[in-house]
Amino acid sequence: MSVGLVPKSASERVLGATSWFVFAFLYAPIIVLTIFSFNENDNVGIWTEFSFRWYGEMFQNDAVMGALRNSLIVAVISTVVSTLLGTAAAVALEKYRFRGRTAFDGLTYLPVIIPDVTMAVMMLLFFVQLFAMLGGLGLSFQFGLGTISLSHIAFSISFVAIVVRARLGQLDPSLEEAAADLYADRRTAFRRVTLPLIMPSVLGGALLALTISLDDVVVTSFVSGPGSTTLPVYVFGLVRRGVTPLINAVSVVMLAASITLVLVSLVFQRRGDGDPGSAGI
Repeated sequence: MSVGLVPKSASERVLGATSWFVFAFLYAPIIVLTIFSFNENDNVGIWTEFSFRWYGEMFQNDAVMGALRNSLIVAVISTVVSTLLGTAAAVALEKYRFRGRTAFDGLTYLPVIIPDVTMAVMMLLFFVQLFAMLGGLGLSFQFGLGTISLSHIAFSISFVAIVVRARLGQLDPSLEEAAADLYADRRTAFRRVTLPLIMPSVLGGALLALTISLDDVVVTSFVSGPGSTTLPVYVFGLVRRGVTPLINAVSVVMLAASITLVLVSLVFQRRGDGDPGSAGI
């Protein structure tokens, strides 16, 4: 006897319609932005014909390319350093017991939960006091790519540590014990057993840190100096002077890069959630 489809109830229809409304609310602006980035017209809100004009002008604009270069320099430096420190912090918090561990554990989450403006003011005051102290010693420093990189490292470490620690909490401790039974010291056990197992999460955390660094505006605008403007800060400055079609093209490129990095990060994290034996020891 064939069984027909059960008709949807009124509540299911309402939930389905609400879901479509939420998706439209979230992604309709992105679709409109992408479409108008290919508009030939100088007016940002009037469509005339399809063209790659603004993408060409973007890559020929020295200010945009300089800001993009600064963003990449800062992102690479902050990602590498924050990945190393964040991974080390995750391993220390998950595997070892030491004095002040509880306080350090709480401080790890602080950059994630505090507002960006608060983080920006904190970093600004820190560098002002640091430069004043170094100036008294006859050393001269100024705001620039160095201060931006250090600021990005300060808040990226927490994101990497949280991602890596989540993976470490899922590992079977008997794996390292088996390595110890085979006469491997702690360093060898970590390098040959633990690190391969957490590597997907390490890479996922690194990509997440890279994405956050490339997208940051608030903290960067507080600690930047002459010649160190990054691409998000440059776009924010353009918006304050008036929206132009060039902003559409730059925004679409930044959006595509961010989405790609986030998706790759999710792929690595999902691989890390799989069977530990699949990592290969």
